[in-house]
Amino acid sequence: MPNYQGVWSLSAQYQNSTGWPSPPLAGDLAINQSGSSPSASASALQMGYVVITTTGNGTDFGDSTAANAYSAGMSSSTRGVFAYGKETGNANSNRMDFITMRTLGNATDFGDAIDAGLKSDSGLSNETRGVMKNATTNNSISYITIATTGNASDFGDLTFARKSLGACASTTRGVFGGGTDGTRQNIIDYITIASTGNATDFGDLTQVQADLAGLSSNTRGVFAGGVSTGLTNVIQYITIASTGNAIDFGDLTASKQYCTGTSNATRGLIYFGDGGLTVDYITIASTGNGTDFGDTLFGGGTGKGVVSTAHGGLA
Repeated sequence: MPNYQGVWSLSAQYQNSTGWPSPPLAGDLAINQSGSSPSASASALQMGYVVITTTGNGTDFGDSTAANAYSAGMSSSTRGVFAYGKETGNANSNRMDFITMRTLGNATDFGDAIDAGLKSDSGLSNETRGVMKNATTNNSISYITIATTGNASDFGDLTFARKSLGACASTTRGVFGGGTDGTRQNIIDYITIASTGNATDFGDLTQVQADLAGLSSNTRGVFAGGVSTGLTNVIQYITIASTGNAIDFGDLTASKQYCTGTSNATRGLIYFGDGGLTVDYITIASTGNGTDFGDTLFGGGTGKGVVSTAHGGLA
C-alpha cells in the first residue's frame, strides 16, 4: 500500500486510488448471506447489503467463511453474527461467523454453536447478546455475547420442543413464534434477553406456521411467510411488551417458506426463501400488505441469514 503522506497531484491520487480504504457504509443497513440449495454451491459464500430506508437490489458486501444455508442472524449496531444451518453437501454445521457491519469485507470465525443445523430466522438480539434456538428438535436455546468471540452457552428451554421458528426482539425481551416438531405449531414464547432461564408462554399465532420470518421495532414484533397447511403469505403482529395472540397484519407479495427478516425502527424487510430472490418491505407501525423492495444480489438461496444495524432490539 502506498505512503499517503505529503501533497499528491490529481494524477498520483488517481493512480493509487485502488489502494485507498473504503469509507464506512452509511445508513440503516441490512446484510444477508446468500443462502443456497441444500447442496450449497460456491456462490453461496457471498453476502450482500441494502440500505433499509431505500428500495433497490442488493450490493456485494464480501464472503462468508463457507457456503451456507438456513443460517440465523444476530447483531448489535456494529457487529453481525451468523450461525449456520448447513454447509456444502447438505452437512449440518455449528459454525458461527461475524462481520463488522459498516466495513465491506469477508466474515471471520466467531466460534461454535451448541449443536449443528439451525433453521431459518431462529436468532434474535439486543445490543449486547444474541439468542438462538438450538438446531435439533428439542426445546433448548443458547446465547452469545456479540462483542466477543467464542462458543455459545446454554440459555434455557422453550415451553415446547420445536425447530424452524421465527424470532424477534425489543431491547429487553425476545420472542420466538411458530416452528415444528414434525407437526407445525402456533406457539409463541418469550424470554428476558439479559437473563438466562426458561421461556414463558406469550400466546398463539393466527395459524400454525414454520420456516417463517421474524422482525421487529422496539414495540411490535412481526412474523411472516413460511409454511402452514401449505406455503403461506400471511403476515401477523404482536405487541412485544404485552402477552396475547397475534393479529393479522396483511399479506406478502408471494407465498414462500424459509423466509428471514430484519428491520430498523420503522421498516421491516422480509427475504424470500425457497429459491426466491425477492425482498418485501412493510411499515411496522401500520398494517397492510408487503411491497416489493428489490432483489437479493446472489442466487435464489434458501434460508438467507440476515442482520441489521438498527433492528428492534437496538431501538
